[in-house]
Amino acid sequence: MKWLCFVLTKKIPCHLWALSTMIPKTVNQFPNPYIIDHKWLSSYKPKNSLKDCYRLLKLQEGCSLDDVRNSFRNLAKQYHPDSGSVTADSAMFMQIEEAYRTVLSDVAKKMKSSESEEEEEAKFKSKAPQHRQYLSFEGVGFGTPSQRERQYMQFRVDRAAEQVMEYRKQKFESQYAMNTMIAKDVKQSKKIKITQAIERLVEDLIQESMAKGDFDNLSGKGKPLQKFSYCPHIDPMTHNLNRILIDNGYQPEWILMQKEIRETIEELRKNIVASRNKLGEPMTAFRQKQWNQICEQLIEDIKKLNKRINDFNLIVPILNRQMVHFNADKEIARAQKAYEILIEKTKATNVDTKENEQENNMFTLKSRFLKWIHLMMK
Repeated sequence: MKWLCFVLTKKIPCHLWALSTMIPKTVNQFPNPYIIDHKWLSSYKPKNSLKDCYRLLKLQEGCSLDDVRNSFRNLAKQYHPDSGSVTADSAMFMQIEEAYRTVLSDVAKKMKSSESEEEEEAKFKSKAPQHRQYLSFEGVGFGTPSQRERQYMQFRVDRAAEQVMEYRKQKFESQYAMNTMIAKDVKQSKKIKITQAIERLVEDLIQESMAKGDFDNLSGKGKPLQKFSYCPHIDPMTHNLNRILIDNGYQPEWILMQKEIRETIEELRKNIVASRNKLGEPMTAFRQKQWNQICEQLIEDIKKLNKRINDFNLIVPILNRQMVHFNADKEIARAQKAYEILIEKTKATNVDTKENEQENNMFTLKSRFLKWIHLMMK
């Protein structure tokens, strides 16, 4: 005796049940296409589509095995003929069971394919280094490969835009530099032309004068140029040029500036002393206000003069010829002191004048008295 699976078809549509029975050895066994040991026939295909099966089980594609089992268990409690439920329906239960087996098979296939992909990826990761994924897309982006690809495309667009802007910037800069150089060259060429024209004009005038004989009666004609006796070690050409400049009244810029600064400070000192003398004594509130305004104006003038001194110190060739800044407070105190000295001198002059007048008056009285006595004696 041997246990075999005996397939019986019932009147329930589209469903096959596998039942176990004991048959003798003489009975021929079923061929291979049928499934043995409680399995479906290999040639069986469900009537409902996969989407209808998911809808019948109230599930969505991509669900897990636990979700499929829980959903089938709940529906079986409602529609199984032996459940004793009001909604029990054998036909509906058969449809639910068929959908359950179809969905279960689909989920199992998906899980198996995902497991095979994971195995292949694990094999690849075991052979390749961990950072291998960052070698693609120039290491830009994060997430899944499709997300990284989109990020990489956006990165390329941004990089191309930056390169275009940089190229335009360099182009404009080179064009501006070229225009500047052209303008500078034109200006320099004009300057050279003007200088050459002046030189030609001067040379033409000298040649014309020599042709007329204007240089024949010069006092130093045919004599060597005199050298500076006080500095024999310097270049004679430099000495001669300096002598020519001095003879024609030329003065260096720093000397003229030094002279200007000294004249300016002397003028400011005279003006403030004159203004103080003009106000006189006593100092009322109105006069004090005027004196404050004069002092403020002096402070502003001193500031301007100190800026001029800075310019002078930058061009003066001798270090010990540099000048220090003027202090406005010291200049005001100096003016006040000069005014006091001037008042004392004025007072002393007035006293001397009065004494002289008194002596003159006494001398006049004496002379008149002597004249009167001399007349009376006669």
